Amino acid sequence: MTTHFESLREPMNMPDPSFPIKANLSRFDSSRSLLFPHHWHSHLEFLYIASGEAIIECGSTPYRAAPGDLVVINSNELHYGVNCSSELQYYVMITDTSLLHSQFADAAETKFIAPITQNRLLFRNLIRDDEVISSCVLSLVKELSERSFGFEMAVKSELYRLLTLLLRGHVATVLSNDEHHERMKNIERFEPVLHYIDTNFGSALTVDKLADIAGLSRFHFSRLFKDLTGRTVTEYITSTRLDKAEAMLLHSPLTVTEIAAATGFSDIYYFSRTFKKHKKTAPSSLRRPRP
Repeated sequence: MTTHFESLREPMNMPDPSFPIKANLSRFDSSRSLLFPHHWHSHLEFLYIASGEAIIECGSTPYRAAPGDLVVINSNELHYGVNCSSELQYYVMITDTSLLHSQFADAAETKFIAPITQNRLLFRNLIRDDEVISSCVLSLVKELSERSFGFEMAVKSELYRLLTLLLRGHVATVLSNDEHHERMKNIERFEPVLHYIDTNFGSALTVDKLADIAGLSRFHFSRLFKDLTGRTVTEYITSTRLDKAEAMLLHSPLTVTEIAAATGFSDIYYFSRTFKKHKKTAPSSLRRPRP
């Protein structure tokens, strides 16, 4: 269980472990629709859309994010991203809230930082038309990019300001200790299931097998799976297989028929129809011309 838990959680290396925050600009074009697969991590993540549009799924809810929008991904929140534009650019900022821990348990630490760190205070995922927050995020990105003398002070100051703005206007949920415990229990229970799907996507995957991995009845498993991912088991498996197929179409020398078989589709015609329905393009259109 521990091995599965660690293997599915995204590794989060920081350029400076003693100052755990980083930011970068990500660019994608229409040749790649998948931005990142379903995953989670214990850090807070902020995605600021500079140009283009993307669908970012947080928990079980998909959000279509446009220029100027900020997507807040809470700690331990399952998330997934798909490009919707010919050209997409967005800033990614990831931070460990330990950066803001105080040496002594003051009021700010006890009332706000600790609940955020413990995942009991959850922010709204999509923030739109808030120029003050946009300015704060861009200021953070600029400081982290330029790293001028004293940038550490500026970053901590702006990060406190950003969290204050979120606390004042964009809190979605405050969980009780029991609710937080239940949330974390479900996340840990389903990590080996998602890991199994991710590593066995080319094989036959049944609800009964996956429910057995989670130690749940078929009915209870299916209900919790939909609550956690926002999709039925079949929809999630199909999405995973199509994402794997897309990567293979772009980067492997296998034929379309071979890729369909390798990703669990026994019928090439069903594979082509399903791929076109979900990816809005035919599998053959992603083949790169050979030199």
